[in-house]
Amino acid sequence: MDIIPLSDNTFGAEIKGLDLNHLSDSDFSALYEIFLTYGFFLIRGQLLDESQQIDFGKRFGALEFGALPLANQIKKPDGAYTDVFAEDSHRMLVNRGNEAWHTDSTYWPVSSKCAMLTAVKVPAHGGETELADSRAAYACLPESLRVRAEGRSAYHSTQYSQANDLGHFPEQKVDTLYHGEAYLRPLIKVHPETGVPCLMVGRHAFGVPGLDRADSRDLIESLTEFVVSDASRVYTHHWEVGDTLVWDNRALLHRARPYDYREPRVLIGTRIKGDVPSELAYYPDDPMAEAGRAALANELACLKAEVIPA
Repeated sequence: MDIIPLSDNTFGAEIKGLDLNHLSDSDFSALYEIFLTYGFFLIRGQLLDESQQIDFGKRFGALEFGALPLANQIKKPDGAYTDVFAEDSHRMLVNRGNEAWHTDSTYWPVSSKCAMLTAVKVPAHGGETELADSRAAYACLPESLRVRAEGRSAYHSTQYSQANDLGHFPEQKVDTLYHGEAYLRPLIKVHPETGVPCLMVGRHAFGVPGLDRADSRDLIESLTEFVVSDASRVYTHHWEVGDTLVWDNRALLHRARPYDYREPRVLIGTRIKGDVPSELAYYPDDPMAEAGRAALANELACLKAEVIPA
């Protein structure tokens, strides 16, 4: 196994000399240590199919989902693909929402441990995936901003982020991303395996309890902007077919980049569930959940008034 650092500060590594379909337990243990140390790793030239990606994902833990198309077209049973989705379709609005910095699954009761993507089709230009090191950001956070963030939490919701970022107000349904719940999570998170603190911010976060709406928005935006303000904390991955990228959702932010949406961009993605002791906020039947629902309903009403004036 060859480890090629992708920065000067243990943020990202390219791995060579491994076959992801034939990993020994010792090889995987070494790979997992790289994952914890560097926050993400890249392996090129192994075009994992759906079943192979699922098998690899299961080595990290129980799956939240396996080998879903994170794409602007879908593979049909015969192996051909549908036409690309219209730019203003619900599916593309969801895809485009991912072009803002975020951490996966903070809008579910249990947030994600890690995620992986494999490139099947890539556009000629654009469509990159960017990763940002929120561990390094916390380590050099200005004292004034650190004091504002310490002990604070924010609610997380995709209904909020879609409305705030795109003016998109999808129909609420319990079994979708738009389920009417908002989950309270600390702005400063301690990684459950490494003990390293990081910032848990990004597009899904809103409504810091104890702050008015303007101050809450300013704090979350200031923290998110600080994470990505230094080029040494941001990695831009230019996809090639066959690339597999795996990152630690407990340590990094990420986002997709725009491209010509008329071109195919097909990635398959697997997401690993977080461990309940460290990643659980609360479940919808917990008494704490009612405050999240109320905060979300109030925020959505404010956003609708701003986007759709009476």
